[in-house]
Amino acid sequence: MGNSFENYQKRKLVSSYFSVVLSIGLVLFLLGVLGLLVLNTKKMADHFKEQIAISIFLKESAKEVEVNQLQKSLGMADYVKSATYVSKEEAAKKHSEEIGENFMDFLGYNPLKNSIDVKLRADFVTPEQIEEIAAELASKDYVEEVSYDKPLVGLLNDNVKKISFWILVASGVFTFIAVLLINSSIRLSIYAKRFIIKTMQMVGATKAFIRRPFIWTNVKLGMLGGLIALLALAGFLYYIDSAFPELELFGAPLVLVLLFSGVFVLGIVISLVSTFFATQRFLNLRTDELYY
Repeated sequence: MGNSFENYQKRKLVSSYFSVVLSIGLVLFLLGVLGLLVLNTKKMADHFKEQIAISIFLKESAKEVEVNQLQKSLGMADYVKSATYVSKEEAAKKHSEEIGENFMDFLGYNPLKNSIDVKLRADFVTPEQIEEIAAELASKDYVEEVSYDKPLVGLLNDNVKKISFWILVASGVFTFIAVLLINSSIRLSIYAKRFIIKTMQMVGATKAFIRRPFIWTNVKLGMLGGLIALLALAGFLYYIDSAFPELELFGAPLVLVLLFSGVFVLGIVISLVSTFFATQRFLNLRTDELYY
């Protein structure tokens, strides 16, 4: 009978520890994903900004030396990420592939122009700067037209600002919720041992002596939960990097080390602080209050 009760208590204890570790691991993993999102918000925004292209359409009278000189000067410009020359034959072939038929068979000639597609660096993708760059390029004698998606540029910049703001707000709210969830899990595990705490106190044990094993146990659970969260976060990071290699998530290893270290340390700190206050609460209760 005694062994059966002891086994029941052990199973109950293991179940309680498992619940705490799982709660800490899940919450820390979600915090890590959110931290990863915050750290890479600018990188993702820059990636989308750098997909916007300015098309410089050249006049038929443009000389080859002028085109080559323009392309070289664009390649050396601070605001240019890439500058690619597209002949009107290449443009016609691409357009025919997109629409599924050769439009030149109907027209009898190629109406497209030779062009240079310019992709800008993210810091220069603002309505004002692109307008200024486009005006400068359009002023050249051999340039017929400079075209880009003006509404898209404005929309993209507005959305980036809004998304960045709400990600920061969500980070703050979620961090607060995460602390509450971990704190609740630890308090429930200590609540189950409130009578043991009071018994130890009644036989003369000091508060520090009673708190110590609880704190050490939950810190170890926090470390275990942190390790589980880091493994899950590493798997998630590897998957995202494989799916979107252009984001170069492993391009800043120091940032990733700081993020992983922060998640691990956060699990330990929250576990320590939550355990301290939870045990302190039960230490301060009267014996008759333990039943409520």
